[in-house]
Amino acid sequence: MMGDGGVKQILAKPIQLADQVSKLADFAHSFKQECADLKAKTERLAGLLRQAARADLYERPARRIMNDTEQVLDKALALVAKCRAHGLVRRVFTIIPAAAFKKMSTQLDNSIGDVSWLIRVSSSASAGSDDSDGDIHLGLPPIAQNEPILFLIWEQIATLHTGSLDARADAAASLVSLARDNDRYGKLIIEEDGVGPLLRLIKEGRLDGQESAAHALGLLARDPESVEQMVLVGVCSTFAKVLKEGPMKVQAMVAWAVSELAASHPKCQDVFAQNHVVRLLVSHLAFETVQEHSKYTIPSKGMSIHSVVMANSSGSTAAARNDANASVAMDSSEQGMVNHPTANQNQNANTNQMHSVIQSTMAVKSNKVPHNSNSHNPHASSNGKQHQATLSGTSIKGREFEDPATKAYMKAMAAKALWQLAKGNPAICKSITESRALLCFAVLLEKGTDEVQYNSAMALMEIARVAEQHSDLRRSAFKPNSPAARAVVDQFLRIVEKADYDDLLVPCIVALGCLSRTFRATETRIIAPLVRLLDEQETVVSKEAVIALTKFACTENYLHLDHSKAIINEGGSKHLVQLVYFGEHLVQIAALILLCYIALHVPDSEDLAQAEVLTVLEWASKQGYMVQDPKVDSLLPEAKVRLELYQSRSSRGYH
Repeated sequence: MMGDGGVKQILAKPIQLADQVSKLADFAHSFKQECADLKAKTERLAGLLRQAARADLYERPARRIMNDTEQVLDKALALVAKCRAHGLVRRVFTIIPAAAFKKMSTQLDNSIGDVSWLIRVSSSASAGSDDSDGDIHLGLPPIAQNEPILFLIWEQIATLHTGSLDARADAAASLVSLARDNDRYGKLIIEEDGVGPLLRLIKEGRLDGQESAAHALGLLARDPESVEQMVLVGVCSTFAKVLKEGPMKVQAMVAWAVSELAASHPKCQDVFAQNHVVRLLVSHLAFETVQEHSKYTIPSKGMSIHSVVMANSSGSTAAARNDANASVAMDSSEQGMVNHPTANQNQNANTNQMHSVIQSTMAVKSNKVPHNSNSHNPHASSNGKQHQATLSGTSIKGREFEDPATKAYMKAMAAKALWQLAKGNPAICKSITESRALLCFAVLLEKGTDEVQYNSAMALMEIARVAEQHSDLRRSAFKPNSPAARAVVDQFLRIVEKADYDDLLVPCIVALGCLSRTFRATETRIIAPLVRLLDEQETVVSKEAVIALTKFACTENYLHLDHSKAIINEGGSKHLVQLVYFGEHLVQIAALILLCYIALHVPDSEDLAQAEVLTVLEWASKQGYMVQDPKVDSLLPEAKVRLELYQSRSSRGYH
C-alpha cells in the first residue's frame, strides 16, 4: 500500500487536469452540449480522484490507472480547448468530428470505472472486515480488458493487505490456484508485491489462511530470480518462526515450501541455515522417532547461548564452547533409552536390532558431553524443567496430540526440505550429520510411510554425494564404528538386497557407491548385492549399480584391489561382458569403464580369461562411439596391455 506522499504525488496532476477541463468547458462556443456532458463526467471523475487521495491506495494498480487517467484528461482538455476558439481561426483550424466527443465520453467513463475499482479494491476489504461483504468479487475495471489476470491478481493482493482474516485466507487460496496454473502468473504475483502480505498472513492468519499462504509461497519459487526476491523480503526468517512455533499442518506446508525454494535456488540454503531452519527441521524429523527430539529446538529470544549451555551442559569449558558454536540447542543431559515409534507394537528382530543401534548411538553421544548431577542442588530439577519448557516452545507442546497422518506428512516434508538443503552443501550436511538426523533417517527408512521413506532415502543420497567429495565430512559422519552410520548402511543394504524396483532402490545404490571409500576391507556385505543388480532388467538400476561398483574398483579407492577381486568372485565379469555387448549406450560405456578398472587391477584372473574380457576390450576399441568417451580412451589401451601380458591367446576361450 502507498503512503500519503505517494498518493498525493500520483494524483496531483490528474486532479489539476480535471479542474482545467471543467473550467474550459464553461467557455465553449461550439459543441456546447457535448462540452457540458464532458464537464459532468470530468467533475464526477475529479470527485473520485479526490476520494482516492484520501484512501490508502494499492500502489501497483494505482500508478497504472492514474497514468492512463492522466492521458485521457490531457486529451479531454485539448478537445474542450478547441471548442473555445472563435471567428476565422475556429472555422479554419478547429474541425472537430462529432465522433470525437463520443470517443472521449467513452474514455472518461472508462477512467471513472478504473478509479472506482481502485478505490473499492483498496478499501472495500477493510470496510468488509465484519465479513458482511468481504468475499464479494469486485469485478474487473475497464482497463483490465487486455490483461484481466493482472487485475485479478491485484484484487487478491489488495485483499491480503486490508481484508478480514477470512477474506485474506480466500485471497491466498486464489493466489495458490493462479500460481499453480501458470508460471507467468507466479511471476506477476511476485512483481506486484504479493510476497509481503502472504508472509504477514502466515504470521497473523488462521490455520487455513496460513496453510494457503505457505502453499502459495512454495508455488512462487519457480526460478532463482523469484526465490532471490522472496529471500530479500524475509521469507527465510518467517519460515523459521513458523517451524518453531506454528501449528503442525502449517509447519508441514512451510517445510514443503522450504524444499521448493532450495530446489529452485540452492544459494538460499545458507540463508535458511543461518535462520536455524536445518535444526528445526531435524527437530521435526526426530519427534517421536527418537526420544530426545527436544535437543533440536532453538532457544527463545530471551535466552542467551550462555544460559542454554549452563542449563543443559556441564561446567566443562570445552563442552560449553562446543555447545555454543555447533549445537546451541542441544541438551547434553542425554539418556540412553529411546522410544522407537513401534516399540509397543511389533517387537520383531529387526525392531530390536534397530532399538539397540539407537541405544548405543545415544550412549556414545552422551558420553562425549559430561552433564551435571542435580543431587547436590535442590533447585536444579525445577530450573531444568523451566529451561526445557522455554527451549521446547510451542513447537513441541501439543504435537503429540496431532493425528498420525499430519505427523507422517510433517516428517515427509521435513525430510524433503533437508534433502534439498543438503544438496551440494558441505556445511549443512555437517550440521545434519552432527545431529541425530542420520539415526532418524535410518529409523524412518525402515518404518516410515512411503513418502517419508523416499524423502529420507533422497536426503541420505545427497549427504553421501557431498561426503564423497569432502573427506572431512566422510570421516566424521560415516566412520565405520559409528552406530548411526552402520544403521544407515544396514538400511541401504536391506533395500538393495531386496532388489524390488521401487523409488528407494536407486538412491540407496547411489549412496552406497558414494560411500565406497568409507568401508573397510573386512566389510564384505556391499559388493555381492550390487553385483546381482547388474543382471537387473531395469536399465536405470543396472547403470547405477555399475557406477556404484566403479567407485569401489577405481584407482582412487585405496582398497580397489580387494573390491575388484570381490566383484570377480561374485560373478561380476560375465554380467559386465553382457552389458558391454548388449546394454543400452549409457550402460555400455559405464560397464566398459568398470571392466577396464578390473582388468587393470586383476589382470591375471582366470575368471576374466574365461569371460573373454580381452576379446571384449579389443571389440570395444574398434567401436568409435565408445572410444570417444574420455574415460574409456584413457583406460582401455592400458587395460588391454595388462591383460595381454598376463593372458595367452589360448586362454581367451574357444573361437
